[in-house]
Amino acid sequence: MRVLVVEDEPMLADAMAEWLREETHAVDTAHDGAAALERIAVNDYDVIVLDRDLPRVHGDDVCRELVGSEPAARVLMLTAAAEIDDRVAGLSLGADDYLTKPFAFPELAARVQALGRRARPAVPPVLRRAGITLDPARREVFRDGRYVPLSKKEFAVLTELLRADGAVVSAEHLLEKAWDEHADPFTGVVRLTVLKLRRKLGDPPVVGTVPGAGYRIA
Repeated sequence: MRVLVVEDEPMLADAMAEWLREETHAVDTAHDGAAALERIAVNDYDVIVLDRDLPRVHGDDVCRELVGSEPAARVLMLTAAAEIDDRVAGLSLGADDYLTKPFAFPELAARVQALGRRARPAVPPVLRRAGITLDPARREVFRDGRYVPLSKKEFAVLTELLRADGAVVSAEHLLEKAWDEHADPFTGVVRLTVLKLRRKLGDPPVVGTVPGAGYRIA
């Protein structure tokens, strides 16, 4: 998934981003509300981890901007305020979930994963197609009962292909969802990752190329 972490403490933002990248997500960061809105205008995020107390543009105002936007990203709001009234206020602004500081990184990751499943058409927690079984929570992939070890990017690309349920997925979409904003779209990194993924999944080939359109799992 593509995730935006908005947190005005750079060390905490970087720590959250690295933890979520370990979970195979593509993660961008912003340190104030204005920068967050700029990134949201350019990129299609599945989940936005949003600190409430932000400089320049307050987190509440960022959340209000997101309400009704298309496509609608899910918002996990962060705050040091743990009172019930504060949580109710945050959810009333349109946030989908609320996490108080300090928090455990595994809980953050689990909440992001849960929101990500709701940020697109409903999909089962375990993805299956063409003899492939992918478990996002355990980060495991099997083909016809054989365990397939994948890199983080290969896992992310396969997840998007399986979510598409047989539909064609463009290279641009894969780049958007599996890599962050620093990825160079002209490196051919998607094509190389798909080639490696095909080799690891083995024969008969299961990831097809649709010329001029992208890739699909039939």
